[in-house]
Amino acid sequence: MENTTLQIPARDEVREELKWRLEDIYVSDELCENDMAAVRKSLPELAAYAGKLGTSADTLLSCLRLRDRVEELTTRAYVYTHMRKDEDNTKPKYQAMHDRAASLAVEAASRTSFIGPEILTIPQSTLDRFMEDEPDLALYRHYIDNIVRKKVHTLSAPEERIVALAGEMAQGATNIFTMLNNADIKFPTIRDEAGQEVEVTKGRYVKFLESRDRRVRREAFEALYSSYRALLNTLSSTLGAAVKADVFFSRVRNYPSALAAALDRDNIPVDVYTNLIATIRSRLHLMHRYVRLRKRALGLDELHMYDMYTPIVPNVEYSITYEDARETVLQALAPLGRDYLDTLESGFSSGWVDVVENRGKTSGAYSWGSYGSHPFVLLNWQDTLDNMFTLAHEMGHAMHFHYSWATQPYVYSDYAIFVAEVASTVNEILLIEHLLAITKDQAMRMYLLNHYLESFRGTVFRQTMFAEFEKMTHEAFEAGEALTPEFLCDRYRQLNSDYYGADVVSDDDISLEWARIPHFYTAFYVYQYATGFSAAVALARRILEEGEPAVRRYVRFLSGGGSTYPIELLRGAGVDMTSAEPVNRALDAFEKALQEMESFFAS
Repeated sequence: MENTTLQIPARDEVREELKWRLEDIYVSDELCENDMAAVRKSLPELAAYAGKLGTSADTLLSCLRLRDRVEELTTRAYVYTHMRKDEDNTKPKYQAMHDRAASLAVEAASRTSFIGPEILTIPQSTLDRFMEDEPDLALYRHYIDNIVRKKVHTLSAPEERIVALAGEMAQGATNIFTMLNNADIKFPTIRDEAGQEVEVTKGRYVKFLESRDRRVRREAFEALYSSYRALLNTLSSTLGAAVKADVFFSRVRNYPSALAAALDRDNIPVDVYTNLIATIRSRLHLMHRYVRLRKRALGLDELHMYDMYTPIVPNVEYSITYEDARETVLQALAPLGRDYLDTLESGFSSGWVDVVENRGKTSGAYSWGSYGSHPFVLLNWQDTLDNMFTLAHEMGHAMHFHYSWATQPYVYSDYAIFVAEVASTVNEILLIEHLLAITKDQAMRMYLLNHYLESFRGTVFRQTMFAEFEKMTHEAFEAGEALTPEFLCDRYRQLNSDYYGADVVSDDDISLEWARIPHFYTAFYVYQYATGFSAAVALARRILEEGEPAVRRYVRFLSGGGSTYPIELLRGAGVDMTSAEPVNRALDAFEKALQEMESFFAS
């Protein structure tokens, strides 16, 4: 019988129209090598500015221009070699090129590290005079203001050196957790749906929780947490050490709290964080209603935490080709206007997207690129609904890059992490609104609504719960309390109970969930998933309701890059994240979808 097994193609077997065109960054590898050589040649020249930035306006301007050029070329080479390697990770040529580009990036960062601290030594009156003497310095006003803004939290040069040296040591807790969590921890085996013994892994865990066989879900849940329980004392020590490091650096820099120190990086008011938690808490009854709906839909007397991922809508077959998904995404994003759509269509047809899986290709999906060329998107396409949402999501990132790079000078070409997920999520929301508008099949409609509600549960409610746990642990240590295993487990169990409500059995194992969350080692980061999603829901709703005026504001936001602080960029788009209004509007959308699903399951 003929073997019809579908083989993953080699890179050179993939059709050209399904590949990205990295030649748009460098026509040849030699040009990349030339840029790296140019950077190496420029580094001594750049280093020679150290100690001289306060001597004249022209000196300061020349140094900043050279810094921009060095950083731009370094980033371009780093991105190009990384993406060449991602095409086929078995190619030693690009492994070696990327290693050299990465080393060059580290060296360049080291050689430019004097600029910020040295600008802080220049009196404000001198900086003001420099701005008057050299009009071209006006370009760098926001860049300089952002450095000066943190002056009160910047130490003397010898003290800064000590803090920098302590930084590597402070990474010890994170490094230990990473090794424990990725290399040393071992999980038991369970029996899968077919009765086969299968080892639980982190990669398989969510798939097990999505199983319609409840025994599989329960056994996977208990197996995973049994391994973390065996390491409980060690993991509480690593998390405690990470919290202590956060508090140490905030106190050394004279911040009132570790939370304030973390948010100050992007000039985010602490109220944004605390308002998010307060607003979500005020409407946790919505989450409790969703949990109650899940319990009823699954027909369970008791709902456990291992029942939170299995589908509540009967299996829906949804297969869509890349070509059809691309057209559907274009239709869904029509409310964003002709310019947005024309650029998107051009991107699809001119080498922005690397579509299909090939042997050696990096897994997953991302959007990336470098200033001076168009953005790129890596996919590993499968004909699924989730892949269509991934396409919309990554093209949202790509369009954010496109508008920022086309509008801003290099120094402001990057946007802050605080707004990083806004454009991608706006696209996802416009896509689901479009699909709901054109879907006639009731089961498919419920499937789509459940996808939407699950996005809220995972991105808004769950990430806010994580954010509250981070705030709780840091405040406890700042108040002199010990972060013992009992303290961490008790607080986490209570939070989980608060957020999921009385219709979920708070299994004892869920009190250990904090022990496996890597984001807790990058403190006060996860809240941005919730704020970004909330901002995106508000922006998408304004675009659909107001049309052209809202689109103009939105495109201005996409074009802003890092030219001002992220809170101000969002405010210009019509979303004030210092108020509760955007989060409440997002929760209104959640409630509307929830009501429709409740009606369906009640009928």
